[in-house]
Amino acid sequence: MGQFDLVVGPLLMGILLNTYLYGLVTYQFIVYYTSKFDDALWIRAIVGILFVVDTLHSCIAVYGAWETCVTNFANPAHFANVSWTIPFTACATSVAALLSQGFLAHRVLILTKNKILTGILLLLSFLGFFFGFYAGIYSGILSSVAKFGPLAPYVTCWLGFQTAADVLITGTLTYTLKNARTGFHKTDTIINRLIRGAIQTGFFASVFAIGDLFSFLLARQTYFYAMFAYPIGRIYTNTLLDTLNARNRFKKQKTGTVDVDSQANTTAFRMTDHSRTDVNQSVHVKHEIITDASDKSIDERDVKYKSDEVYQPTETLV
Repeated sequence: MGQFDLVVGPLLMGILLNTYLYGLVTYQFIVYYTSKFDDALWIRAIVGILFVVDTLHSCIAVYGAWETCVTNFANPAHFANVSWTIPFTACATSVAALLSQGFLAHRVLILTKNKILTGILLLLSFLGFFFGFYAGIYSGILSSVAKFGPLAPYVTCWLGFQTAADVLITGTLTYTLKNARTGFHKTDTIINRLIRGAIQTGFFASVFAIGDLFSFLLARQTYFYAMFAYPIGRIYTNTLLDTLNARNRFKKQKTGTVDVDSQANTTAFRMTDHSRTDVNQSVHVKHEIITDASDKSIDERDVKYKSDEVYQPTETLV
């Protein structure tokens, strides 16, 4: 193993992964703005701000690689101090997490109508943002890696609150969507995809946040934490854009209507008023998570018309 494998190696791996994810962000950004969604101005503003932050951070990350591998190629003393690109990374990641989690908390509010739960999510997200921003600025002030001891509690609070918000958002969306299942194949297929997306959203962000935390606490003399820290912000942006752009795929599958598939048609059973209510609630949940209250890309009247047309409370399906 080379002398700088645990320093330069993880740093380059993190920057390369970040650059790859930035390419995905750019593609999804183009898809979003060419799809001409009728989203509210605040949603479009969040997307624009995240793209600017990601672009700026990715350029600075590449500069960080140049500074380490070219400018200081024969200067081992460079690794004893923290480049200004690391504090900027912490601040940019905190901004990306706050905006993405705030958007997803809004989705939770639409689905659950639970203002207390939404408030807790926003509080966790804001605390993560505050401690992340503070840790980034403080690390720049400390400068020397040998002085990073006092930074540990702030980094722990930052990544701990951030991960807690991700896990709570994922758990809430999964639980709500799971209860929205109707028993009909096509409807449940869409809901299962939404559940899988919600789980993936929290899983990847949480894995990188935990990896960043433990690498910083247990291997502070290396740059292992940079391997996780650089890409986290792009993971959040990709999550948000994928959530928004997924509406294109659902519209192509005509998810604005709910049809009973051939398998359901071959099963004879009588719908009750209670079961019809459950179905209509599922349709409403599915509609809300896909379109958002401010997005008119799918007409809610079509959803209600189709659900009323298919599901009659006294009709026997044969």
